[in-house]
Amino acid sequence: MQPTAPTPKFKPVPLVISILITLAIGFVASLITRPQIAGWYGTLAKPSFNPPSWLFAPVWGCIYILNAIAAYLVWQQRDDPTNYLTARAVYIIQLALNFSWSIVFFGFHSIVGGLLIIILLWMTILLNIRWFGKFSKATGWLLLPYFLWVSFAAILNYSIYTLNR
Repeated sequence: MQPTAPTPKFKPVPLVISILITLAIGFVASLITRPQIAGWYGTLAKPSFNPPSWLFAPVWGCIYILNAIAAYLVWQQRDDPTNYLTARAVYIIQLALNFSWSIVFFGFHSIVGGLLIIILLWMTILLNIRWFGKFSKATGWLLLPYFLWVSFAAILNYSIYTLNR
């Protein structure tokens, strides 16, 4: 029987910092998005499965918190520097892509640009799940709602593109 690694001690400050970082990214993105909902976005043709606008903020809030918890759990187990640095880099890239989608889609009114970014984001989330999963299955599973929501958002983005060409 192999000895198991000791469970890292819970540290609330790094967890709170991780949550604040992801929520801040979401909040700043919402400053770009919110004014466009009734304006430019409201003028676009949307598919029948387009969710109501009020649903996006709570869904994204939950997803950002789950992402932050997963990142914190990986940070706690950072004793393998190579895997940790790679996982952290992938996580940062997906956060940047997530943020840039709002800027491109809502800020620049670029449906095609948003579609390209969301495809890159989708691929990066898969990589993120893979790298976080090296630390524990739980960290990978915590990103599953994010992957599913972005998959839906990509279909929605593509549908909006086809309806507004």
